[in-house]
Amino acid sequence: MNSFVIADPSLCIGCRTCEVACAVSHQSTSCAGTVEREGGLRLAIEDGHLVSKDSYFQPRLKVIVGSKVTTPVLCRQCEDKPCAQACPNNAIVTEDGCVKVLQARCIGCKSCVVACPYGAMAVVVKEVAPAADALFKRPQTKAQALKCDLCRHREAGPACVEVCPTQALRLVTPESLGELSRQKQLASAEAMAACQRQPVSAQG
Repeated sequence: MNSFVIADPSLCIGCRTCEVACAVSHQSTSCAGTVEREGGLRLAIEDGHLVSKDSYFQPRLKVIVGSKVTTPVLCRQCEDKPCAQACPNNAIVTEDGCVKVLQARCIGCKSCVVACPYGAMAVVVKEVAPAADALFKRPQTKAQALKCDLCRHREAGPACVEVCPTQALRLVTPESLGELSRQKQLASAEAMAACQRQPVSAQG
């Protein structure tokens, strides 16, 4: 069973700290979607929304702010992976308990974006250097799919979980999921036992 990050909407305050942490976590790695530029990350607030002044600011989760709910949405690392089933080039695989995009295979067709039931996939386009044997040395573009990779490049785990000020995000592992199930089973058993101890009132 794959690990995944889950959000508690009742604790989320919509600060978008998780988005910034995600983008910063990936900007200095070789992970998909990284575009290294000089000058660092430039952010701004426009119309009440956090925006980037650089095209490479691309977090792998999205904070949804609505009238009734505020919560981050990100990949659930599905075992049956609808995104992978839709990919025509077998670019989405499971490795080390995490669903990953193999960028060498990704053609940016957006089939995974359509297939994902959580809206957790994104396709971004970045400029790349032309091939060494290219006839014309014009700037070229490369489209690639991005998704949560559980920050496998970080020993501390997902950056979003680490920085959330209200602990609205948590990493769920197979072990912690099993423990959660056992706690619920115990609570259910205790509730049933309490009901059976209640005296039954006589009818009529």
